[in-house]
Amino acid sequence: MKRMNIEALYRRPNTSKPMPGHKIHPYLLRGLTVSRPNQVWAMDITYIPMARGFVYLAAVVDWFSRRVLAWRVSITMETAFGLEAVEEALAKHGKPEIFNTDQGSQFTSIAFTSLLRDNGIAISMDGKGSWRDNVFVERIWRTVKYEEVYLKAYQSVSEARASIGRYLDFYNHRRPHSSLDRKTPDRAYFDNLPRATAA
Repeated sequence: MKRMNIEALYRRPNTSKPMPGHKIHPYLLRGLTVSRPNQVWAMDITYIPMARGFVYLAAVVDWFSRRVLAWRVSITMETAFGLEAVEEALAKHGKPEIFNTDQGSQFTSIAFTSLLRDNGIAISMDGKGSWRDNVFVERIWRTVKYEEVYLKAYQSVSEARASIGRYLDFYNHRRPHSSLDRKTPDRAYFDNLPRATAA
């Protein structure tokens, strides 16, 4: 099929479409040593196939510990579900110094950037087409998909939400991470918080 240039026709995910006129912020993480929790958070949206149709998964991730701080599943790509995840992460975990995303329209929207600016958070955005700029979130997506999503054929949005939620709990609490010296993301996050914050 490849040699004959034949390919299947199907709906393709497009989660990083920029919006003309929205401000793009510079990438602030190049050369930065991330040495503690809540120094840098990142967020991304990925496409989750189901038995019929698909949903979108958004997650806020602590860059240092790879811990998923908050997440949402949605049937649309509207800004609101990403905002809800960020608001939950801020309410539960304080705030980061820097928040990194791609240049998708959800992240360049006035509502999204205003939430970050109003909380005194520096906004960082990946370069166009530079998936490596947000590589830690991309690795989490790969893990979630190969260890959870591709093994299931969710029959409904509620089933997808519940099953992904169980997996993300497992990922944070019980799954050792090779880049964290075999610690779980929870241990890497909470063990390195300043004592007043951890309490």
